[in-house]
Amino acid sequence: MNTTFEVPRGLAGVVVTETELGDVRGREGFYHYRQYSAVELAAGRSFEDVWHLMFRGTLPADSAERDAFAAETAPLRRLPAQVRDALPGLARATRLSGPLAGLRTALSLLGASAGFRPVYDLDPGRRAADALAACAAVPTLLTALHRLGQGLEPVEPRDDLPYAANYLYMLTGREPDPAAARAVERYLISTVDHGFNASTFTARVIASTGADVAACLTGAIGALSGPLHGGAPSRALDTLDAIGTVDRIGPWIRERVLAGDRIMGFGHPVYRTEDPRSRMLREIALQFGGPLVDFAVEVERQVEEILAELKPGRELHTNVEFYAGVVMELCGLPREMFTPTFCAARVVGWSANILEQAADSKIIRPAARYTGPTPPRPVPLPPSD
Repeated sequence: MNTTFEVPRGLAGVVVTETELGDVRGREGFYHYRQYSAVELAAGRSFEDVWHLMFRGTLPADSAERDAFAAETAPLRRLPAQVRDALPGLARATRLSGPLAGLRTALSLLGASAGFRPVYDLDPGRRAADALAACAAVPTLLTALHRLGQGLEPVEPRDDLPYAANYLYMLTGREPDPAAARAVERYLISTVDHGFNASTFTARVIASTGADVAACLTGAIGALSGPLHGGAPSRALDTLDAIGTVDRIGPWIRERVLAGDRIMGFGHPVYRTEDPRSRMLREIALQFGGPLVDFAVEVERQVEEILAELKPGRELHTNVEFYAGVVMELCGLPREMFTPTFCAARVVGWSANILEQAADSKIIRPAARYTGPTPPRPVPLPPSD
């Protein structure tokens, strides 16, 4: 008996499980982490607070609980000697492909050297400990790989700096500017989780097999590296560079839209209204001000006008990547680190999803509809000599 069902391409809108971690309401332009608006969390709480929320179900109740979590996670930023010693060769091998490619191998090595075991064999406490260690190490791995790729020595993490400031410090080797650190922190918080996107779903599929945390995260990073998922912030900024001046916006955009090209930084598979992350990042960019911000705002205005004219009836607005690129550029991050920075945030959301999935021993095993030649057919005899 055939029990397959008609499903939309890409599983769009198909509910595959239940989650307590959050949701995206595309028609409302709203998303949340557990019971809190993600944008409000980004405006008023620290990255560590949101990490605590995703892993332990609640925001820190007071400063003592917040400090205890920071004291627990900060030492985990330091890498085991086996991993640290392998990074120079790994950076050389991935020099052309970048830190995100190196992270896949480095994270696998971290998991092996730290003795990560299949989540199927672990109790919840041990799973959470492995996930916490992986999340804390990712910024250290990414910044070390980047600096080594630039011919620079890695910068050791500092226990006295919070997550975002420490990330900037390890990346640049300089005391982070408070305004830049807070802007990056808000960006990181806003990208911790976002429903069952491709990388999160990948992490959960691997977790459903009972694999170890590092294996789950490595698969998620592979999904994130695709330009249709996390690889767009630098491409959106490249679009601004390609347009160049205000007088070229209209002709450049019209030519691309009429040719059927995608305008990087615009449109989203879930949102049918303005992306709330984009709205928040636009506000952050406007606080910095300057020619780049003015130009980005004008590009956004004209692109939306042209898309409304040429594609009537379709809601196409900026997504998170458009202003994320602008904000990261203003904060001094190199473009090759835009997507890795996204990863430094999303690893927390992936890990929370891995822990939630690991509590359910049912493997994710969908079906596919076969569309090839009708079977069975006789197997032809092998060709004669």
